[in-house]
Amino acid sequence: MQRVGFQFLKRHALACAAVALVGVSTALPSYSAEPVLSGKELINNKCASCHAAQGDGRWFRISDGRRTPEGWDMTVARMGYAHGVKLTTEERQQVVKYLADNFGLAPSETAEHRYILERRPNFIEKPGHALVDNTCARCHSAARIAVQRRTEDDWRRLVNFHVGQFPSIEYSAGGRDRNWFDIASKDVAQLLGRLNGYESSAWSEWKSAPAADPSGRWRLAGYRPGWGAYEGEAEIRRSAEGEDRYELRTTLRYADGRSETAQGRSIVYGKHEWRASLKLADGTPVQQVLSIAPGGRRMSGRWFLAEQDVLGGDLVAVRADAQAPAAVLSVSPAALRAGSTQQLAIHGANLAGDIVLGPDLRVVKVVSRDADKVVLEVAARAGARDGRRSVRVGEAQLADGLSVYRKLDYLKVEPEHPMTRLGGNGGSRAPMPAQLEAVGYAVGPDGKRGTRDDVRIGALPAQWSLENLTPAAAEMGDTDFAVGRMEPNGLFWPASAGPNPKRKFGTNNAGELKATARVTDGARVLSGSVPLFVTVQRWNDPPIR
Repeated sequence: MQRVGFQFLKRHALACAAVALVGVSTALPSYSAEPVLSGKELINNKCASCHAAQGDGRWFRISDGRRTPEGWDMTVARMGYAHGVKLTTEERQQVVKYLADNFGLAPSETAEHRYILERRPNFIEKPGHALVDNTCARCHSAARIAVQRRTEDDWRRLVNFHVGQFPSIEYSAGGRDRNWFDIASKDVAQLLGRLNGYESSAWSEWKSAPAADPSGRWRLAGYRPGWGAYEGEAEIRRSAEGEDRYELRTTLRYADGRSETAQGRSIVYGKHEWRASLKLADGTPVQQVLSIAPGGRRMSGRWFLAEQDVLGGDLVAVRADAQAPAAVLSVSPAALRAGSTQQLAIHGANLAGDIVLGPDLRVVKVVSRDADKVVLEVAARAGARDGRRSVRVGEAQLADGLSVYRKLDYLKVEPEHPMTRLGGNGGSRAPMPAQLEAVGYAVGPDGKRGTRDDVRIGALPAQWSLENLTPAAAEMGDTDFAVGRMEPNGLFWPASAGPNPKRKFGTNNAGELKATARVTDGARVLSGSVPLFVTVQRWNDPPIR
């Protein structure tokens, strides 16, 4: 059974986030003019009265687990509101930095679950281990478990913590259908001790690896739903504010001609967890959650608006210094119709050498080229076979960087399970929108829709409409009350929060809608629809949901 990991806020396990978390990625890093003790000194001064020092930089319970920066920040926050530990913002950052550096996770240990750190909206988790899913993921995402490591004893202590912190836990999510405490404290603790145990060769090797210095020039590329593909650059330099702290300026140029600039600060935790807080030119705060790949030549992840984390984009960055290896980051546009001639731009770093686009494609002429960008006029043979083509410039290659298709065969609205949340109306929570896109597909060589060889053409301009999803929704008038507005690019804004005395029973403005996109392709009109759920505000919103 699949779960929408980012959108279904489960109950008791998230109560620990009732305080505002500011140490990692929810606010611009701030630095005090007064000297702050080191993270290790603060732990000895503030924490060791309960977590006894065990020598060699280890403490009871603290040193039995490893977490991401967000995970450690949640723990430190709980020590504040539940146990009275007093830390300034700067001290809290120092503690989190020390813990994430010394008791963190290697890049490979977070790779499969970074969606939970990057706050990817409408992400559907895949089923994992049935025992863990049925016991733990009833109340929070499975990824929240997967991005931490503990000894088996500490996993067992975590079960006891749940009982003490949340006395009504057995009622949560139908927990009384089983002898949950025995299952959790015995079977689940043993299993997690094996699957997510404290010791790992990946972490041992990563701790001994040299740290990369990300200072320098970087080339960027990515995609923002609703806006499209972009490319750009970043200038990163060391900050005088402290170790592993940097200042950066970024420029993003979108394929439709829009551009954005931003500047801000970042902290690197555990030699690869890049967390940056920036402001756009208009003052809008933006967060970056990236991972620096081993070797320090590549970063990838996601950025998002700090107050609307569903709005943002994927980002890949490569070093662009003269000594950095060549890289192809993106091709724009990323699809070419058979029988057509079109101008394409290849974006990357240190681009030099022959250009190879694969079968059925011919470079008519090179319009312009430099180390960052190559602009070509490309012709696709009329009988070109549907499929993805790798794009190569010299020794640099982007696998499957360009789609070739003969016909637009069908349309899908993405994401397939969008959910939005009410907000505003004087409340403390902003509305959470949903960014929908009408994405075109070709059926591929097998001629069958929904198979592995289907070719994704990309987002297309569409006409959008909304209607009630069910007869019950029609009876409640959901399209009259749940809808704020739908923008031309598919960005849906829900209505204000209620209760609303104008509605039947005076209920909230939640509702069940159907969103439909229609795309004109020559003489044809293709359409696609998805259910669009408008639900209530999210009151507890920790860094890891």
